[in-house]
Amino acid sequence: MRTFHHLGIITNEKKEGAMYNEVLSVWLTDISQSPNKIEWLKFEKGSILPELVQKETHLAYTVPSIEEELKGKNIIFPPMVCDEHLTIAFIEEEGIPIEIMEIK
Repeated sequence: MRTFHHLGIITNEKKEGAMYNEVLSVWLTDISQSPNKIEWLKFEKGSILPELVQKETHLAYTVPSIEEELKGKNIIFPPMVCDEHLTIAFIEEEGIPIEIMEIK
């Protein structure tokens, strides 16, 4: 079962407090600092994330098993282990990117 985690919104400016993710070439804000769970994203050239993720707002959900959640889905970015606690992937549903997150 999916649980809402955050809303990712694309911006053309680096927001105050944004942290740079070198692997994904993107500036990200901390959702724990947003009462509405908004993550602002400013992409740099060379990002490995799909164009749809770089251009469109995304919804993010946590799931118990990323492998189970991805079965039969339109995967646009395969699972990537971010650290020992977080694995992410992106699928496309209803024309928008959906981030699937498994947090251990």
